[in-house]
Amino acid sequence: MSVFAGTRSINGVQVTVDGRPLDQAIQVRTYGSGFFEWSYEGDGPMQLALAILIEYYGNQQQALSMAEMFMKAIVANFDNDWELTSEDIRSALLQLNPMPTNVSVR
Repeated sequence: MSVFAGTRSINGVQVTVDGRPLDQAIQVRTYGSGFFEWSYEGDGPMQLALAILIEYYGNQQQALSMAEMFMKAIVANFDNDWELTSEDIRSALLQLNPMPTNVSVR
């Protein structure tokens, strides 16, 4: 099970997955500056939602199709410091899309 974590400090934000920096996924799509943010709806949280879902699904199209809903329901509601497991993501996605198609997850 993967663990995603974000921290905000005077030095900025840091997001990791299993202790390593989470790829920003700017090669897939760039929202605004391409930097991660959270706790509101906007470009930074959208970039974070996309990056988390690309890591979770391992599939760009699946991630792109769910990123906006995931950003609004989950990422926009993160506290300054947060942690999210792959099981948390699975549960959230099932609530957002209760009739999932046959999807693969890493």
